[in-house]
Amino acid sequence: MNERDIEISEIKEALISGEIIEEYPDDKYGPTCLIFGLTKQLRPLHILVTYTIPLWVITTYEPDEQLWINYKVRKK
Repeated sequence: MNERDIEISEIKEALISGEIIEEYPDDKYGPTCLIFGLTKQLRPLHILVTYTIPLWVITTYEPDEQLWINYKVRKK
């Protein structure tokens, strides 16, 4: 995940500690959900994943504090 300087180990850490904050049952990739989690260094990450087995990571990014409340709820 070099484009955003996110290591695979950080994605794993965030998924383990994460929680689903949004669901997209009709996404173009199939049913997906947005997970918020923290790395061991407490870096917040959003990870969009499929509900399929195997799980596929679609995208990962560090959420913008200006757009999210506690990284979990979109500001309106």
